[in-house]
Amino acid sequence: MDADAIKRCLEGSGLRCTPQRYAVMAFLMECNRHPTAAEIFAAVNRVDPRSSRATTYNNLRDLVRAGLVREVAVEGRAARFDAKGTRHHHFICDRCGNVEDLEWFDVPRPASGSLGKRLLRECELIFRGLCTKCAVRDAKRGRRDCKNGKTGMDS
Repeated sequence: MDADAIKRCLEGSGLRCTPQRYAVMAFLMECNRHPTAAEIFAAVNRVDPRSSRATTYNNLRDLVRAGLVREVAVEGRAARFDAKGTRHHHFICDRCGNVEDLEWFDVPRPASGSLGKRLLRECELIFRGLCTKCAVRDAKRGRRDCKNGKTGMDS
């Protein structure tokens, strides 16, 4: 996404295009992973050392509220952020904390009345388990432990 497109995106969501907010959004648009707020701050600060940690965190909050950025909660770890414009789900590895994008598929809406008087905006899924790398390591460790007379359950 080019500079003008990012500006239009921010302004179209009711946000002023400040240099710091632009830097946060531009970094997230170029990022192929799901960085933490601290990683975003470090990256933005390398480009513009005048940007403070508080400004970066406040901009992330504003971008999430405006619906331009998604905050992905990772249990027991720092939240991660995603500005990918297409709808998608996430897979979070229990071991390494890696967050991966999964192709979108429609999630069935809850049955009428099951949410009480709540108004549903959107449904998304977060899958949790072991990523490909950790699953392979786990399988290798399990085989090695079995050779020593131990299983993964004996720890």
